[in-house]
Amino acid sequence: MSYFWALITALVACVGVQADSASSLGALRLRGGGNVFSDLQERVSNFLPRRAGPKIIISGAPASGKGTQCEFIVDKFGVVHISTGDALRAQVSAGTDLGKMANDYMTKGALVPDELIIDIVKDRLAQPDCARKGWLLDGFPRTGVQAEAMKKAGITADHFILLNVPDQVLTERVMGRRTDPVTGKIYHLTFNPPP
Repeated sequence: MSYFWALITALVACVGVQADSASSLGALRLRGGGNVFSDLQERVSNFLPRRAGPKIIISGAPASGKGTQCEFIVDKFGVVHISTGDALRAQVSAGTDLGKMANDYMTKGALVPDELIIDIVKDRLAQPDCARKGWLLDGFPRTGVQAEAMKKAGITADHFILLNVPDQVLTERVMGRRTDPVTGKIYHLTFNPPP
């Protein structure tokens, strides 16, 4: 069924609208109750393609607060949080070809090349949950090569967030930072002490 006919079907289902004594547009009600516009919106939205969630990139120095802000953004918008570290570990754990190539570099203590990181991120962004919910790229792209590769692949963000924090504050945050060895959660001795 085309979108046009789906819309017409939804509109026809709303015929039989009654106006109350005020006869104002906002006072229109369906015979069975409910507001014309909310019921119509619900019916029409069932036929229209779902809009993907927002596509967001967040960037900033270590200890600038990316992790904290990412938690807020994921809670507020329901996007998929993607960090390159998590994406690398997932590929290695799944034993994919990309994961095997990345593991070769990681076991040697070498940096994983941009091209491989780009392929891993592109693979993750192509997953259905990212297409449906939108995504939050945490600290990617990190290099000009990575940014150009995203542009070339047609991957664009709706929003870019730069956390610009003074060096003195970053130093204070890094010095008090501690990581829970079991959960991997990051704490700060002053601002967010461990339990």
